[in-house]
Amino acid sequence: MAYADRTYYKNIFKGSIIPDDQLDQLLSASSDDVDSMTFNRIGGDSGLLSLTPFQQEKVKRAACIQADFRHDYADLLSNPLSSYGINGVNMQWDKSVLVQQGNVFTTNAALSLLRQTGLTYRGVML
Repeated sequence: MAYADRTYYKNIFKGSIIPDDQLDQLLSASSDDVDSMTFNRIGGDSGLLSLTPFQQEKVKRAACIQADFRHDYADLLSNPLSSYGINGVNMQWDKSVLVQQGNVFTTNAALSLLRQTGLTYRGVML
């Protein structure tokens, strides 16, 4: 289940980057990324409903940011190269913008939102 739907993406998040025919798929994939970054703490029977309204909003916004990121950089994210150079021109990720949480590449903005929820804490939650 996607944490943000197309109505949230278009009307509340005000997203406009992703074409309609790709939106549901990218929102679903970004929700999978959010699950990975939060160590699957959101899943289960209740899902988002088990979170506070503050946490729900942060998770939805992070999912939308991640969907935009996946749309913009899909080709590069699936590329096995870590850097590229030809004739003195090199390409590499800007580490100040791109971060890796577990096996997911994301933006500082998305991870920052998720960190505010407390769900990215690596320790044991009681």
